[in-house]
Amino acid sequence: MKRLFAIFLATLAVSLAGGAFAADEPVVAVAAVADAAAAAPAVVATVNKGDVAWMLVSTLLVVFMAVPGLALFYGGLVRAKNMLSVLMQVLVVFSLITVLWAVYGYSLAFGGEGAIIGNLSKLFLAGVNGGSLADTFSAASKLPEYVFIAFQATFAAITCALIVGAFAERIKFSAVLLFSVIWFSFCYLPIAHMVWGAGGYLLGLGALDFAGGTVVHINAGVAGLVGAYLVGKRIGYGKEAMAPHSLAFTMIGASMLWVGWFGFNAGSNLEATSGAALAFLNTLLATSAATLAWTGAEAMSKGKPSMLGGASGAVAGLVAITPACGSVGPMGAIVIGLAAGVVCLWGVNGLKHMLGADDSLDVFGVHGVGGILGALLTGVFTSPSLGGTGAADFSIAHQVYVQAVAVGITIVWSAVVAFVAFKLADMLVGLRVPEDEEREGLDITSHGESAYRF
Repeated sequence: MKRLFAIFLATLAVSLAGGAFAADEPVVAVAAVADAAAAAPAVVATVNKGDVAWMLVSTLLVVFMAVPGLALFYGGLVRAKNMLSVLMQVLVVFSLITVLWAVYGYSLAFGGEGAIIGNLSKLFLAGVNGGSLADTFSAASKLPEYVFIAFQATFAAITCALIVGAFAERIKFSAVLLFSVIWFSFCYLPIAHMVWGAGGYLLGLGALDFAGGTVVHINAGVAGLVGAYLVGKRIGYGKEAMAPHSLAFTMIGASMLWVGWFGFNAGSNLEATSGAALAFLNTLLATSAATLAWTGAEAMSKGKPSMLGGASGAVAGLVAITPACGSVGPMGAIVIGLAAGVVCLWGVNGLKHMLGADDSLDVFGVHGVGGILGALLTGVFTSPSLGGTGAADFSIAHQVYVQAVAVGITIVWSAVVAFVAFKLADMLVGLRVPEDEEREGLDITSHGESAYRF
């Protein structure tokens, strides 16, 4: 193929020369060019320092999303007596999963080419060194594997940390850690491999998930909902006031999430190219649109727009654009954000009441519902006719079907594994703290300290 292409180029050059060669000279010239093309070395992958710098910054931004971003966002939403317990759960779960990722998680998620799960060829990061490279979207530019491992570790860690918001204020700390290990091992890793790993079933099916709509948000949202059911409702839920103790902390946390999410989404391009710029712009636009949609809808339905609503709308937009950020156009991102603001507002109000679960910090209402919406709309707005980056023969109906299959598999897989994980944790250490400890607050009873001195 290379020789034929070289012959074609040489012939074209001869034609443009307007007959400067004699009758038998073009054949000689063509053969010489073809031989040179055949002898040319293959493209050698190199490490681009700019890409490395961008990915290190992106990894840092995702860490910033979790600690302190997510921790403060969640911490402000609980009552004062449980502030430190939530901070502790986010911090320690993030740290625990990061270590497990290096031990066996990375190998199972990205090692081998299985349809469901990878292999243990890189157990304890075997074979990984300063010279090993990870794939990017370019054949010529690669990342040091160390960078890719660190970046993906933050995704796994923040996904598990997201779940703790669903059963905050009443679960044992030991149960949180045990559940996180089981769920990470048997749910996050298979879903991550199926969507992003070589040979993954959903990847082969053609599912689009640029930065984690299924892998992170639907996955965590469903697990959180299952946990809310199995751990049970907080004492006094629906009867006593359980208002957030510090909306200022929640606003600060939401702002940190927004800043960090640029690393989450634009970093998923794995290169500092126009693809990263598109994801960056879409993240900015969708989040802004969702904030406006949520506050506007809240003002119309409740009479006043709240700061909590504005912060929640921003997170809803971030969630919904995550799977789509690298493949939809800017106007598509705005539409996705507007839809997310309204739909997730319903998710934390109408749908939450319908489900009857005490999802303390609306993990399913925002991350689950927003993730599902974003995954499905990715199949719509990736179409080039709507400004997306899809191929000329892109079929919206087919892609939405594929997206729906990916969503369905993620929901079922996460729900089943979460159910088993919570049951095992309940059998081994128990899920819930005693009633007197819950009433006193988990800061004192679980950690022996208090966030505030009254």
